[in-house]
Amino acid sequence: MTDITITKENIDARHGRYVARVAGAEGEGELTFTRRSETVISADHTGVPEALSGRGVAKALYAFLLDDARESGFRIIPVCPFVRKLYERQRRDPASDVERLFTTARS
Repeated sequence: MTDITITKENIDARHGRYVARVAGAEGEGELTFTRRSETVISADHTGVPEALSGRGVAKALYAFLLDDARESGFRIIPVCPFVRKLYERQRRDPASDVERLFTTARS
């Protein structure tokens, strides 16, 4: 099992990123976001370096994003193709709550 640690970093008032680090491995994965309003962010880009590939880092970043949205009460615009793909997959599951976490509205 890969030991992944994820933190949230604010870059400025509108931009931030979730950062994933794996114990004993070089590099970091990230999922960047932009605050569109008080209640909406866009998930802009997910990137994982080759050194962390195949360890579930991108999916862990996505899961952390969803948990943050649940806890903080914001909705997500899935700009990033990876985030959009996982969202589309999960929204078909009747037991999933992701439908309420996402939006296409810009504000």
